[in-house]
Amino acid sequence: MGKRLLPPGDGGGDNIEPVDLKKALEERYLAYALSTIMHRALPDVRDGLKPVHRRIMHAMRLLRLNPDQAFAKCARIVGEVMGKFHPHGDQSIYDALARLAQDFSMRYPLVDGQGNFGNIDGDNAAAMRYTEARMTDVATELLSGITEDAVDYRPTYNEEDEEPVVLPGAFPNLLANGSSGIAVGMATSIPPHNAAELCDAALHLIENPDAPVTALMDFVQGPDFP
Repeated sequence: MGKRLLPPGDGGGDNIEPVDLKKALEERYLAYALSTIMHRALPDVRDGLKPVHRRIMHAMRLLRLNPDQAFAKCARIVGEVMGKFHPHGDQSIYDALARLAQDFSMRYPLVDGQGNFGNIDGDNAAAMRYTEARMTDVATELLSGITEDAVDYRPTYNEEDEEPVVLPGAFPNLLANGSSGIAVGMATSIPPHNAAELCDAALHLIENPDAPVTALMDFVQGPDFP
């Protein structure tokens, strides 16, 4: 026999607290908007990654999927990400992983994919049990210094582990690969640019901290699409 359950009480009817509907909607909508902006839809300007992409990179580092190491099944990577860091659907994680491997989507791919990762005509990638992946050299640059206290960590969703708040980012990923996203009340669409031009512009800015944007545009004259 199972444990006998008592019927629910009156729900604390004596403790009902009147709330102004307008104020409640404002507070809850703001909380929802901030959650979407900070934790899902928009990239962090420091490393150019959305949370799911950052967690994929971190998980692949923990799995030691370096460019000079063997490939691993994408299903293994997705399971690591979903189980430890990103409590969302496996298909959304795999879609994000596949995009990082598409040279027609990313100017500088962060994932070296082996197998069918889709094409520019819109065909989807093969099932995650068939495809394999490892990091590219660009991804290792994004992670460079992560073991040297270069960034802060925070608890994961279940507080059983830790994840980096942001990647060290020894590569100008936000401008080099661009990013797009639609949040609540705001959106972004940043095109990709040539990494060599960005480095030249960065060096000029270091040497001339007061350089105007027009001077930087002498080095970066426009987007550089895949």
